[in-house]
Amino acid sequence: MPYKLSPSTLNLMQECPRCFWLTQHKVWKRPTGIFPSLPSGMDRILKNHFDKFRDKKQLPPELCENGECKNMKLFDDKEKMKIWQSNFKGVSWKDKKGNELHGAVDNILVKGKKLIVLDYKTRGYALKEDTAEHYRLQQNVYNFLLRKNGYETEDYFFLLFYVPKEVMATGEVIFDTTLVKMKVDVKNAEKVWRAALKLLDSECPKKTCEWCEGV
Repeated sequence: MPYKLSPSTLNLMQECPRCFWLTQHKVWKRPTGIFPSLPSGMDRILKNHFDKFRDKKQLPPELCENGECKNMKLFDDKEKMKIWQSNFKGVSWKDKKGNELHGAVDNILVKGKKLIVLDYKTRGYALKEDTAEHYRLQQNVYNFLLRKNGYETEDYFFLLFYVPKEVMATGEVIFDTTLVKMKVDVKNAEKVWRAALKLLDSECPKKTCEWCEGV
């Protein structure tokens, strides 16, 4: 039986192998809370924001301010970008057995012939030392998928954090932005992917968490 996995399902496996196994085998699915609408709304607005600069062949000011993005541009294939940003399609790849791995990117920068994954995150509070680490596997998977699709990617990716700073007298909310550069490890992404498939082809893990206890 081929499986369709994503960064979020791989994160679940690392959090609780049993929940992951039960979900993928359609035995049981961990309950999910109500997803806040603000991050989704911000995601849509930011994509439109970046599209406007893409059309002008420019980078948004929050990237221009940072010397890290010198000599870079936004990926200019708009139709392909729409596919890659789609949660239903995204960037995908199948192995010889038909197992699929896919993920939807926020945006892509280009430097020379190489692509650089750019992901934006909205947070309510200032970054902590380990904040960016929570997204490392996700970004490694995106780079792994792009390389499997024949693209060259740089050995790093960017996380662009938007954190609310203040509300102006006019009601406008001002955000602080922080660009974090992190090293890519596609070997780790492939290692986690292979471990997930091996787990799914094994017996259901016995160790439970607070969610799957009693299932």
